Amino acid sequence: MFKEIPDLLTAPEIQELRRLAAGAQFVDGRITNPHSTVKNNLQLHEPQSYQQSSQLLLRAFQRHPDFNAFALPVQIAPPLMTRYQPGMHYGRHPDNAFIGLPTGPLRSDISCTIFINDPESYEGGALAIHLGTRTTKFKGKAGSAIVYPSDTLHEVEAVTSGERLVAITFIQSRVKDPWQRYLLYELNEVAALEGLKMDKENWARMQLIQQNLMRYWSDKP
Repeated sequence: MFKEIPDLLTAPEIQELRRLAAGAQFVDGRITNPHSTVKNNLQLHEPQSYQQSSQLLLRAFQRHPDFNAFALPVQIAPPLMTRYQPGMHYGRHPDNAFIGLPTGPLRSDISCTIFINDPESYEGGALAIHLGTRTTKFKGKAGSAIVYPSDTLHEVEAVTSGERLVAITFIQSRVKDPWQRYLLYELNEVAALEGLKMDKENWARMQLIQQNLMRYWSDKP
């Protein structure tokens, strides 16, 4: 299931990411995937700017209650800023099942794109996610993010003018199955909204269901 996060970043954080991107070196994105025939973008390559930007973005994820309720994250890969200039695109592809990190492999249950530039500042460049015969496209406002299951085919359409600046990351969730994760999210949302109106005995029964589903469906504490 998709989840749009409209307010992941504050205005000062957006400005700081743009400042870091403006002064940093970007290199051919195939540096991390040299055998790709569909990847045509640039990615941040300067260690200091990468560390500063990734830490800023990780803090934004950590403080956002709706993201955490939906993703149930165990681990988030350090987000990486990527740049698309006119003619650049990322053809239809899957994400790797495991992402190598210094701390060990991360299972990619959820993929995420964080939008840093305003959508009006570039033409094209939509994130297109393919589900069977249907395609859903996203081009979010600056500071927003879209999270979606990593087991989908997706692509970034060609930028025709301007510049697309985003960050990407991958999340390992406590609940591997996307439908189980979505059902838990919906159940927890209903409990949060309606729990105080319920009879105490029924509220306790709902809490038991919530905790047992998490207990039986989780593969990480």
